[in-house]
Amino acid sequence: MKLTVNLKENSYPIFIENGILKRSGEFVSQFFKGKKIMVISDDHVFPLYGKTVMDSLNSYECHSLVLPHGEPTKNFQSLPTIYKSLLDAKLTRSDLIIALGGGVIGDLAGFAAASYLRGVPFVQIPTSLLAQVDSSVGGKVAVDLPQGKNLVGAFYQPRLVLIDPDVLDTLPEHFVKDGMGEVIKYGCIKDAGLFDQLCSHNSFEDLKPELPEIIARCVDIKRIVVEADQFDTGDRMLLNFGHTLAHTIEQYYHYERESHGEAVGIGMYQISKLAEEKGLTAAGCPERIREALSIYGLPSSCGLPLSSLTNTVSLDKKNLNGHLNVILLHDIGDSYIYPTDLSFFNPQSKDKII
Repeated sequence: MKLTVNLKENSYPIFIENGILKRSGEFVSQFFKGKKIMVISDDHVFPLYGKTVMDSLNSYECHSLVLPHGEPTKNFQSLPTIYKSLLDAKLTRSDLIIALGGGVIGDLAGFAAASYLRGVPFVQIPTSLLAQVDSSVGGKVAVDLPQGKNLVGAFYQPRLVLIDPDVLDTLPEHFVKDGMGEVIKYGCIKDAGLFDQLCSHNSFEDLKPELPEIIARCVDIKRIVVEADQFDTGDRMLLNFGHTLAHTIEQYYHYERESHGEAVGIGMYQISKLAEEKGLTAAGCPERIREALSIYGLPSSCGLPLSSLTNTVSLDKKNLNGHLNVILLHDIGDSYIYPTDLSFFNPQSKDKII
C-alpha cells in the first residue's frame, strides 16, 4: 500500500507492505542518486535487521552507526557521536541518512539529519509499532533535555517512509503495548470506527491479522492532519491527546517505568476523567477508554498525586504565555482543542491520585 503526504516541495511517499525491508534499496533508488548512506540504528534493532537493509543497499557506499537502545540515548550528548560518524564517513548534503529503529532512533537520527550541514536527506524505516503508526510520519524530530522531553527539535520531513509490519513479530510485549497506546489514541481523536474495531478484539494476538490495515488507517489519519497543519499550530495539536500528562509521567520516572505508549494511555484516561468531571467530555467516555486500554494490557493510572506533575506541565511546549492548550474529546472519535491554563489540573482534592 502506498500513501503520499502532500506538502508541496516536502511531499513524500509512505509504503506499507509485509517483507518490504529486504527491498529497501529498490525504494531508496527511486529518489536517491547520491553515493553514500549512513544507517543509524540501535543495539536491539541492528542485529535483527541491519544486514537485511545493508544488503539491499549494496549499490551504495554504506556506513552504519549503532547506538544504545532506549530513551536515555535521545539526548544532546548523543549528537557529537553521530556528527563525528557522519564526518568520518565524509557525508555531504548530497548523501543520505537512514533511521532504522523505533521512535528514539527516528527522532534522534532525524534531528541529526536536520542539523548536520544544515540539512541532509533522510529516510525513516520504523521497526516498532509506535514508530510505524506515529513518530515516523510528520517530520517532528527532537532530542530530550533533563527538564523535559523533545524540548530541542525541528520540523524536518523524511524523503521516504518504509513500514514493514513483519518486523513486529520480534517486538517484545512491552513494545507492543507501547504502540497500542498510540493506536487507541487515533481511534479516540478521529475514528470511532477504528476504536470500535479495536474494542471488538480481546487481545493483541487476536487483532494481529488486521494489523497492516490498522497501521495504514493510523498513518492515513496522521497524514491528513499533518497536511492540514505541518507546523503544529492548529489541528495537528489533536495528535497530542493524552500527551500533556504522558510526558510528565515519563519524565517523573526518568523514562524508566512507563513507556511512552503506556504513559499516553494513562494521560488519555486521566485527562478525560478530569474533563468528564467538568462537563467537557461525554459521560462514560473515560470508562470506554479504560476498557480499551485494558484489552491491550495498558495501565490507566500511575499512582502519582496530580500536584506532583504540574511543575513539569508548566514547561511543556504546549504551555504558551501561561495559556495551555489541552486536547479533549466531545466523545470517542471527536476531539477538540480546549484553551485553558494550569488551573485545569488543580482539582478540588489537591492531592488527587492519578
